[in-house]
Amino acid sequence: MSKLLIIDDEKSVRTTLREILEYESYIVDEAKDGEEGLRLISKKVYNLIICDVKMPKLNGIELLEKANELGSTCPFIMISAHGTIETAIEATKKGAFDFIQKPPDLNRLLITVKNALEKNRLENEASFLKKKITKKIELIGHSTAIKDIKAIVDKVAQTDARVLITGASGTGKELIAQLLHYTSKRSTGPLIEVNCAAIPADLIESELFGHEKGSFTSAVKQRIGKFEQANGGTIFLDEIGDMSLTAQAKVLRALQENKITRIGGDEDIEIDVRFFAATNKDLRKEIQQGLFREDLYHRLNVIMIHMPSLVERREDIPVLIQTFLQNISEEYGISTKKIDQDAIDFLQNLDWKGNVRELKNTIERLIIMCGKTITLADTQKYT
Repeated sequence: MSKLLIIDDEKSVRTTLREILEYESYIVDEAKDGEEGLRLISKKVYNLIICDVKMPKLNGIELLEKANELGSTCPFIMISAHGTIETAIEATKKGAFDFIQKPPDLNRLLITVKNALEKNRLENEASFLKKKITKKIELIGHSTAIKDIKAIVDKVAQTDARVLITGASGTGKELIAQLLHYTSKRSTGPLIEVNCAAIPADLIESELFGHEKGSFTSAVKQRIGKFEQANGGTIFLDEIGDMSLTAQAKVLRALQENKITRIGGDEDIEIDVRFFAATNKDLRKEIQQGLFREDLYHRLNVIMIHMPSLVERREDIPVLIQTFLQNISEEYGISTKKIDQDAIDFLQNLDWKGNVRELKNTIERLIIMCGKTITLADTQKYT
């Protein structure tokens, strides 16, 4: 249930608003001036604050500023009988959700309260999900290779530099792309991931750039492509080495000009997108064989991050095992299972052809099939 705070030096206004809001099932506190309101804000958590502008001791605009200094993200609805356009603009610039003149139209007030609460709920939910996502996106390991990659990510994340991520399948190339995006200034924008290897060659251009209705037989309606969907954020082209030369040419143009054209269209569409790409192929060999454009390679390869295979960083396997045990157990809603040291040693010395992905799948299998403690016999049986 939402908790509201009314701050107004007129008792009659506070009483009227309180009765109306409590009738709508809101929990309501009152403050008779700005100073009392500030004390309550510093002690309690509110979902919305309705605040008069003109008050003794501390006016509404000053209170809004001080609440911001305290780190409060609670939305303010400002009300005043002496409101002017300048006051409304100032309040909005300071972060107020809305400005309503006294005496307020009660229907408008209730709609504004509802909208402010919904906006605050969505922002809090988005913030929670972002923290949850960022927590899950973690590059695990203490090897020199992983430390070096973490240092590169820290330097590159806050720029708009294009990044080419290389490495074998299952090493975690997509993890690097996610980590770069969610720790960047574009983190509030979309991250659009495209697996180029999973899309048929005759559909890749429509998938990336979109198409206009009627541009080909099955184009029964307009389609917005992945580049447009990623506007303001990041596009991650996974397995770009599997892309056709025709599609590569169009990607190159998007990189050079920040523009795309839908299939069947004649209008240039400007895009604001950061580019990440990944491949498990040796693009230099692909260039020599005429399968990959050299100019596109150089455009993409501003920063290169190479993900080592798991056998190249065996010292990270124990911490990966413990992390997967904890995370997967949490997902299944069970207590974290233990694993014997000789079982860890056995797993550490296997040749993981599928790299980190294969190790994670193996740990999940062991969690499902084994008892509270995973033994050496268990690992020998289920790997």
